[in-house]
Amino acid sequence: MTAGATLAAELAQAARMVSRVAAGKSLSEQFEDYTAAAHTSRGALIDLTHGTLRRYGRLQAIVQELSARGRADDRVQALLWCALYAVESGRYREHTIVDQAVKACTLMELWSAKGYVNALLRRFLRERTGIEAAIARDEVALYQHPGWWIDLLRGAYAGNWQAALAAGNGHPPMCLRVNRRRTDAAAYETELARQGLSARRCGAEALLLERPVPVERLPGFASGEVSVQDLGAQRAAPLLGLSAGQRVLDACAAPGGKSGHVLELADVTLTALDVNAARAARIAPNLERLGLRAEVRVGDAAHPEAWWDGVSFDRILADVPCSASGIVRRHPDVKWLRRASDLAAFAARQSSIVGALWRLLVPGGKLLYATCSLFPEENERVVAAFLGGEPGARRLPLSDGQPAQWLPGDQHDGFYYALIEKPV
Repeated sequence: MTAGATLAAELAQAARMVSRVAAGKSLSEQFEDYTAAAHTSRGALIDLTHGTLRRYGRLQAIVQELSARGRADDRVQALLWCALYAVESGRYREHTIVDQAVKACTLMELWSAKGYVNALLRRFLRERTGIEAAIARDEVALYQHPGWWIDLLRGAYAGNWQAALAAGNGHPPMCLRVNRRRTDAAAYETELARQGLSARRCGAEALLLERPVPVERLPGFASGEVSVQDLGAQRAAPLLGLSAGQRVLDACAAPGGKSGHVLELADVTLTALDVNAARAARIAPNLERLGLRAEVRVGDAAHPEAWWDGVSFDRILADVPCSASGIVRRHPDVKWLRRASDLAAFAARQSSIVGALWRLLVPGGKLLYATCSLFPEENERVVAAFLGGEPGARRLPLSDGQPAQWLPGDQHDGFYYALIEKPV
């Protein structure tokens, strides 16, 4: 079967998944449950689903502009979005996409939609310039984010909100963290070059790959020489101010990336906590690959009475649940699943976690508040409210000299950090 002929099956499966996202289901959960079907490639599905959802606002606007019969069946809509993304990706011949999208209707048992799909896609190819002009003033189509999201970033980052939105629509960089207990960044960079992989240093243990590759291609990955971790996430462990002998808690730790970094940097006693048992089960194997070990516990960070042993911690990393607005290029469904009303619920949860963990910190200990969010509602406002209600709590400057908020860019995703010291 030719590559073009497999496109029908891939479009059909991608459309099913995207339509479920439109109905409120997580794309990540769908891929966790997905077993490759005949004539479908997981890589092609990732491209079609993620690419479609990155351009979701734009693709919706195009279909709305082209359709003369009103909103079609949700699955038909999703098939059109995926097919239009395939056209704009430039990976396939245009006439092949039209043909395979019509065949996908049969695979999806949408026989009555074949003529509609064929006509709409062909009209787009004929009238593309006019369609572009018609949707040019639609901000959701232009920035490919929900309107409320655009408004919040525009209000928070007057000088660079457009760049942050553009970064959220792109492909994420692939950054590596070299395990200093096994090798060093210079030696590993040399080994990458031997394997024909180009990378550049961007931190003490960080290497940014010129092009993403499967982890199986990374030399020494299986033996724990290196991990894949975004440069923004790599800020966390060094900011804690670690030293040997400390007792450290990584709250909300799964799947263990930051836990591994903590243990690579210092000989500490680490407790790795996560509320989700299935996700917590991934922590120990990930640490074992690195030659490291932590005490893994399942429990809610906001309710330590159920899991805490009563011995205080010198350092706490509170990597709290958040909107994930800083990592949407990795999880493009998030920006369409989130609602503006979600932010208040996240902030309440975040405040609850920080307040509970604060009681577990030794006098003079430090808590690092961390999110992968861009919204001040989850970041500065949560920290300010905590400091205002906790006498003696002191916010410290970050040791790397960088701002608390990193917006997504070419080298990293969007992350926020605030370091708070408990009075003696």
